[in-house]
Amino acid sequence: MTFLSRHRFLLAALVGGAGVVAAVALWLFPPHGSSAPDRVPLPDVRFTDVTAAAGIRFTHVNGAVGRKLLPETMGSGVAVIDYDRDGRPDLFFVNSRPWPGGSADRPTPALYRNAGDDTFADMTAAAGLDVSLYGMGAAVGDFDADGWPDLLVTAVGGSRLYRNLGGKRFEDATAPAGLPVGSLPDVSADEFHRWDDLIPWPSSATFLDYDGDGRLDLFVCSYVAWSPAHDLGVNAVLPGGRRAYVPPTQFPGAHCLLYRNVGGRFEDVSAAAGVQVSDPVGRGHRPEPVGKALGVVACDPDADGWPDLIVANDTVRNFFFHNVPASGGGRRFDEVGLIANVAYSDGRPRGGMGIDYAEVRPGQPAAVIANFTNEPNTLLALASGSPLLFRDTAMTEGLAGPSRGPMKFGALFLDYDLDGRNDFLTCNGHLEPDIALSLPNQSHPQPVQLYWNTGRDSQLFEPVPEANAGSDLFRPLVGRGCAYLDYDADGDLDLVLTENNGRARLLRNDNRTGNHWLRLDVGAATGAGVTVEAGGETRRWHVAGSRGYLSQSEQVVTVGLGRASKAERVTVRWPGKDAGTRTWTDLEAGRVHRLHP
Repeated sequence: MTFLSRHRFLLAALVGGAGVVAAVALWLFPPHGSSAPDRVPLPDVRFTDVTAAAGIRFTHVNGAVGRKLLPETMGSGVAVIDYDRDGRPDLFFVNSRPWPGGSADRPTPALYRNAGDDTFADMTAAAGLDVSLYGMGAAVGDFDADGWPDLLVTAVGGSRLYRNLGGKRFEDATAPAGLPVGSLPDVSADEFHRWDDLIPWPSSATFLDYDGDGRLDLFVCSYVAWSPAHDLGVNAVLPGGRRAYVPPTQFPGAHCLLYRNVGGRFEDVSAAAGVQVSDPVGRGHRPEPVGKALGVVACDPDADGWPDLIVANDTVRNFFFHNVPASGGGRRFDEVGLIANVAYSDGRPRGGMGIDYAEVRPGQPAAVIANFTNEPNTLLALASGSPLLFRDTAMTEGLAGPSRGPMKFGALFLDYDLDGRNDFLTCNGHLEPDIALSLPNQSHPQPVQLYWNTGRDSQLFEPVPEANAGSDLFRPLVGRGCAYLDYDADGDLDLVLTENNGRARLLRNDNRTGNHWLRLDVGAATGAGVTVEAGGETRRWHVAGSRGYLSQSEQVVTVGLGRASKAERVTVRWPGKDAGTRTWTDLEAGRVHRLHP
């Protein structure tokens, strides 16, 4: 196995026994900077770290004790959820835990309630969420249609579905809802390290109504077919003999899962609905799952009202699941990533992590995928809705060069300066704590990257330096998940970042541009299509569930109006095959507008 890089690669692992060679590639960061021939003035919008002042004290625990098991590098995510429906976004942080037979400590996730005075209160125990899992990500959706947002937590060993009981507490609804119940084996450390049975490893997940029946279904990414014994059986080493984390190429793939909601319960329709993608001849000359899925976003590129799915895979081709009629009625997905030009960049797979989808220009949507170090972000601009066709424009739009160096996980489109154009952020951090043993000029913690959308016809994205956004935003971290929300109700989008085996951060957006805004609250209408006409331009949003990496941002639509004082026309296409549309006119700026069918 060989990894190519722009400068060099280091071959750092050999596997004995069967004579299989495993490569651990550690890349040199190239110079950063924009290749734009002419720079434009960037907005002065500062982000201020208010984590401590807001009362957030969450620290992620990955359970690492030196054996270097791959799941230790991947978590964790964060979800924005207004669990008590008071109109203020709350925060749920996913946590991991020590491995079986290790420390007796049992860290839990954390639920922080927004008190409405710029602070949060820890409600984890009171809400019944003080449960220790080897968590990865979270997704929010009202699966039982009782009006209260529920919570799914993906976890190595087995995920958990929590039903919201009237905004007071959550109860474990995994088994009653028909989802598989699993956990890490309750064994000693030595037994766990010899454990050779596959342990489920779900990563990102999202709620969506794929069949238009008005009930939220559930799509779950699976990363790789993993067991501790297989992981530790790969003799991956760094210079000097220290163990390295094993790359995903050393593990078989795993199938994504789709659960159809049949009235507050789920049934597994993964095979029938077409989300299980196999190579006809895999290892052992048998069909083998292709996917190594880490990120998923629901979108509607062909604007037919049916949600499609784009899945970011790590070191194998990406998937595009196109929502189509099923023979005999109902809906299913066709995987058309190769045909739609989503599968590969430069004719080869990349290390896809997080993913998002939004309009980057009026009428021009695109998907962005955050990739491994020494691989640029992939920017898949929609070239045609029928037939579906994307093209990678990262080079021409100014993303390829500046984004090549860092190891990118979280990925978000957001209009941070409220000028009406979607900007872009990645949350970065290396997976190898001992990276300096091989490359002393690289680091485990890395700063985020923020790109301002200039609105130009080419070289659309301009990297934002510390001088324009403040030093707090760029303080290095081992970044993983990220999400946006307006926690302080001032109309601009604040950021929350998670750190692997470290402290989460809340960054307040201090926008002094004078740009106007309005916010559109469409309730629990996951999958709604929102069209806003303002200031002579028309812009569109697809109200998705999860986005980025292991995370979910708020679903209230923030509309940056620039200097416009209102939206002349807002149209919402409600989700569901018979839900219809509704239009509002002359919605004034500076307000939250709650829209209902």
